[in-house]
Amino acid sequence: MEQLQKLSWKAKLSFGLGAFGKDAVYAIVSTFLMYYLTDVRFVAPAFVGTLFLVARIFDAINDPLMGVIVDNTRSKFGRFRPWIMIGTVLNAIVLVLLYLNVDLSGKSYAIYVAVLYILWGMTYTIEDIPYWSMVPALSEDPQERDQISSIPRFFASCAWLIVGSAGFSIIAFLGKGDSATGFSRFAMIIAVLFVVASTITCLNCKEARDVPPTAEKTTVKRMLDILFKNDQVLVMLGIAVLFNLGYQLENSFATYYFKYVAGSWNGALFSVYTGVAGIAQMATLALFPTIAMKIGRPKVFFAAMAAQVIGFGLLFGLGFVGGGYTAVSVGVCSAIVNIGVGFMLVLVTVSLADVVDYGEYKFGTRNEAIIFSMQTFVVKLAGAVSGLISGIGLTLIGYVAEQEQTAGAINGMRIIMLVVPAVLAVITYLIYVKGYKLRGSFLDEVKSTIAAKNAQ
Repeated sequence: MEQLQKLSWKAKLSFGLGAFGKDAVYAIVSTFLMYYLTDVRFVAPAFVGTLFLVARIFDAINDPLMGVIVDNTRSKFGRFRPWIMIGTVLNAIVLVLLYLNVDLSGKSYAIYVAVLYILWGMTYTIEDIPYWSMVPALSEDPQERDQISSIPRFFASCAWLIVGSAGFSIIAFLGKGDSATGFSRFAMIIAVLFVVASTITCLNCKEARDVPPTAEKTTVKRMLDILFKNDQVLVMLGIAVLFNLGYQLENSFATYYFKYVAGSWNGALFSVYTGVAGIAQMATLALFPTIAMKIGRPKVFFAAMAAQVIGFGLLFGLGFVGGGYTAVSVGVCSAIVNIGVGFMLVLVTVSLADVVDYGEYKFGTRNEAIIFSMQTFVVKLAGAVSGLISGIGLTLIGYVAEQEQTAGAINGMRIIMLVVPAVLAVITYLIYVKGYKLRGSFLDEVKSTIAAKNAQ
């Protein structure tokens, strides 16, 4: 518990505030970019979906290499903070340009947005990897890690709550009838908040254990060994990919679902769904450390899966009940789904922190940035695949922007929005049960071995 006393609440809250800024950026891109491109700029959905996937090809190389760069960084400001600030400033600039109301159309605009979206993913990596890599470096105490992981997820959910539930209203207010201008101004505001939040994080947070300047550098070969010989990295990679795929598929498709399937053309039900989602996640994240301590992470993992399946199932059923889509019914479904999502957001992060310890236990070196680069990569990979599924799916089911949809298109939207994420939640839990071994007595052995090593 010594580390718990050393890490002040000022540092914990400052670290969490960084997540507010960066997740506000991710929320405006994940939730609204496809809608902005297809329904505001009238770019073909199939092109948008393909673009999202192509951009992730760059990340397949970019993200783990950024992990190597961060792990090899030696500065008086530590390994993480310099890159957090560099990435924040660059990503904020690219975000503004991505939503800028430029006088381009057709192929010219397609090229413009393609280049900027790829740059957005690359610059987001520069900030995101060192940010999450700080979790195991801030404290070595397992219970405090639960807390450290919950706090930024709480702030992140707050960002998603504001951007998701109030986004359309803010855009309408800022644009004064011009959606393109509203999106552009909204992006500018979020970019400024991002820079301010990251600055506060970097001023008030410092890793608990410094890396000596003479420490062995991480090579590309070493990176590959860490990623592919550490069996728990591969297990968590599978879990994170499938969870984030379902989560982001739901996020990116919700704008279409509530507009065309639920019939809320004014965005009211979408705002209810995303607003309740944010509140439910924030409440769950606040309670996570206490719940995990009382019932253990394995049972929390089961609860996370069950809540998502039940919530998606209830929302699916509303479509076959006359007048089923109401603010109350949609809010209840959202609350159930996002209790599960909130649990999963923390579980992935704290499990990766334990995987870092397992890597030290097995290989003798700590490589926070390389391992957490996988979290950044899979989040963006899942976003790309969800975008591809959404873009290609919209085309295959016969979606037509700003028109009443056919019965086939509506059923297709139900499957993409609800059935696929529920199935992925079940598969994710099965992988955890069968493959993840960092729990119970074995995790205690890993922790005690590392503690004994550090005490020498």
